[in-house]
Amino acid sequence: MIYTVTLNPSLDYIVEVDGMTLGQLNRTKTEAKFPGGKGINVSQVLKTFDVKGIAIGFLGGFTGAFIENYLKSIDIETDFVEIQDDTRINIKLRTEQETEINAKGPTVTTDELNSLKSKISALTSEDCLILAGSIPSSMPKNMYEELVEICNQNGAKFVVDAEGDLLKRIVPLKPFLIKPNHHELGELFQTKIESIEEALPCGRELIKMGVRNVIVSLADKGAVFFNEECTLVANVRKGEMKSSVGAGDSMVAAFVATFGKTGNIEEAFKYSVAAGSATAFSLGLCTLEKVEELLPQVKIERR
Repeated sequence: MIYTVTLNPSLDYIVEVDGMTLGQLNRTKTEAKFPGGKGINVSQVLKTFDVKGIAIGFLGGFTGAFIENYLKSIDIETDFVEIQDDTRINIKLRTEQETEINAKGPTVTTDELNSLKSKISALTSEDCLILAGSIPSSMPKNMYEELVEICNQNGAKFVVDAEGDLLKRIVPLKPFLIKPNHHELGELFQTKIESIEEALPCGRELIKMGVRNVIVSLADKGAVFFNEECTLVANVRKGEMKSSVGAGDSMVAAFVATFGKTGNIEEAFKYSVAAGSATAFSLGLCTLEKVEELLPQVKIERR
């Protein structure tokens, strides 16, 4: 079973306003509410690929209830820990310029943390845990490490999609997959990466450090995959970029879903790239139809 962990989910409130004026009354043109959080995005794309998964993490209050009901309405199984505080609301204001206001997130108690750890302790070597996104400020900064150590004890595979110090701490713990973009890869090695060629030595070094599989996305320059057996480079089909939100999450979900079905690394990487592009060329997460449309255009080269 695949479990996705979202420690700091959100209710994303998307508001469109014509001619925003500060200090005056403004009325919305359109508005919408969606569940937000990288792990929740992964869960939705797994569902798109017809792969069963369980979304876990922390939810609380009326906002948490909205997220849980939304996921259940699209047939995604959930097993969140219910917390006392409300799940955060993130505001995305669309006007002449797009503005985001992200809340810091709820306070999570020690008992609530222990409840999540108990759920992860029940995983086995047949399971895969995907940790994605930020950690609420009330949690220990080493929260991912604590959860990953549980996976190492019970034999469950784990995937981490995070950035900065979160990612740096996880690398030595031998994750099954990480997916930094080129900026995040550069931060790990204190350098600037702007091309596939510049990414190659850093990606190979991550494999030497114990990471089993690495996908590095380089926006319109393509993507590159690393493991002990091979290095694969993929082009990216040119298209109209509509939103980068969820593109990386789509890549992670598509890789895990396809590899779980086929055991074929190259096919999994190809679907990963197609899914990331399909989301980037859409206003929401990718559809399977869009992924299949782009798939023949993804060309893979071995290095």
